[in-house]
Amino acid sequence: MKNITLDVTKAAQFLPEGTIKGYEAKVNVAQKALEEGTCPGNDYLGWLHLPSSITTDFLEEIQACANVLRENCEAVVVAGIGGSYLGARAVIEALSNSFSWLVNKGENPTILFAGNNIGEDYLSELTEYLKGKKFGVINISKSGTTTETALTFRLLKKQCEEQIGKEAAKKVIVAVTDATKGAARQAADKEGYKTFVIPDDVGGRFSVLTPVGLLPIACAGFDIVQIVEGALEMEKACGINVPFCDNPAAIYASTRNALYSLLGKKTEIMVNFQPKLHFVSEWWKQLFGESEGKDNKGIFPASCDFTTDLHSMGQWIQQGERTIFETVISIEQPAHTLLFPSDEENLDGLNFLAGKRIDQVNKMAELGTRLAHVDGGVPNIRISVPELNEFYIGQLIYFFEKACGISGNILGVNAFNQPGVEAYKKNMFALLDKPGYEADSKAIKERLANE
Repeated sequence: MKNITLDVTKAAQFLPEGTIKGYEAKVNVAQKALEEGTCPGNDYLGWLHLPSSITTDFLEEIQACANVLRENCEAVVVAGIGGSYLGARAVIEALSNSFSWLVNKGENPTILFAGNNIGEDYLSELTEYLKGKKFGVINISKSGTTTETALTFRLLKKQCEEQIGKEAAKKVIVAVTDATKGAARQAADKEGYKTFVIPDDVGGRFSVLTPVGLLPIACAGFDIVQIVEGALEMEKACGINVPFCDNPAAIYASTRNALYSLLGKKTEIMVNFQPKLHFVSEWWKQLFGESEGKDNKGIFPASCDFTTDLHSMGQWIQQGERTIFETVISIEQPAHTLLFPSDEENLDGLNFLAGKRIDQVNKMAELGTRLAHVDGGVPNIRISVPELNEFYIGQLIYFFEKACGISGNILGVNAFNQPGVEAYKKNMFALLDKPGYEADSKAIKERLANE
C-alpha cells in the first residue's frame, strides 16, 4: 500500500532557496532528543514507539471488551474531554457514514460524546435521549476529578443503574484510567468495572493509539488492527534513521517552523475538502495548540472546512492580514461514485459538468483554491491521503504526532505539558467555593466586587 505523502513546494516558494533543507541539523537534534529522552517533558514520550509496541493480545483484549458493549448496547457514551475524546471522535467521524444516526440498522451502537462541556441543556437532552435505551459508558479520565467528565459520569452512572440495575450496569460501564491511583481508579475497583490503563508516559493528546482511542473506535465497528498497522508504517517512515528528505514528519515540522520564524506566519489553518475530516482538524488543533503554545511562542492552530468556509472565511484568507499559511488534507479517492446529472432546461448553467464525478468538481475546487491562496500570499502545504480508511487514518495520526514532537523541540518548548490549562480551573473552583480554595475564593470575589 502507498503511504500518505507531503508536498511543500507551494510553501517553499515563499522561502529563500534551501531554507527547508537547512533545518536538517535542527531536526536531527530534535529527533535525537526524542529518541534518547533528553528533551523537556521526556517522561511523556511513550507515544513515540507505541505502534511498534502494541501486541496482538492487547488489541484482542480491547476488541473483546468492545464486543461486549456492542452486543449489549444501543448507544455507548464516551465520557472524556480534550485528548480523552477528540482522537476517538476524529477517527469515528472520519470513517462513519455521514448520516449514520439515520441509516444505523442496529449493526453498530450509536457512539455519543459527553463530558467535554458543562452545558446543562446538552446533558439534559442526552439523558432524555438515553431514557429507555440500553446504553453503556466508557469513562475516560486519568484522575477521575476533571470537572466536566466527572460531573457527566456521575449523571450517566446513576441513570444506567436506575434503568437496568446496578449489577447489569457493571457489565456496560468501562473505565479507562490510571493504573493504580485517582478517583476513577478507586471507583472502578470498588464497583468492579472492566478497566484499561492510560499509560503514565502518554499524554492525552497523544493517546489515540491507547485504549483511550482504540476502545471507542472498536465499539463503533472499525478495525483497530488496521489503524495500528497504518501508524506502525508511519513510525517506520518517520524514524530517526530515515534521511531528512524522505521523512515527511521532519519536512512538515521544518516547513512550518521556517514559515513562523522567518516570515512571521503565526497562524496555520488546517483545511479539508472532505466534511468527514472536521474532527480530525479539531484533534490536530489540540495536538499542536496544547503542545506548542508556551513561553509566548507557538503557531496558532485554526481550521476551516472547504468549500463550505470559502463562503465565510474565504475573503479573509484571500486578502486579510498575511500572517497565515494553510495545510490541506486531500483525500485522493472517495469511497463512493456519484455523477453530476444533465438537466434539459439547464437554468443553473451547469450542464458543462454533466457526467463528471462530484469528486472531480471538488478536486478542481481544491486546486483552484490552493492556487488562488498562493497567489494571494498564503503559503500552502498539502498532505495527500490515498483513501479514507483505518490504515491511512492510523498513518495520519502518527505523522502529526511525530511532527509535533519534532516541531516542539525545534521551537524550544516542552511539547508535552500544559501548565496554562490549570488557570481557568483554579478560578472556577474558587468561584464555586470548592473546599480547599477558601483563600482563592475570597481573593477572586474581592476582585470582582472592585471591578
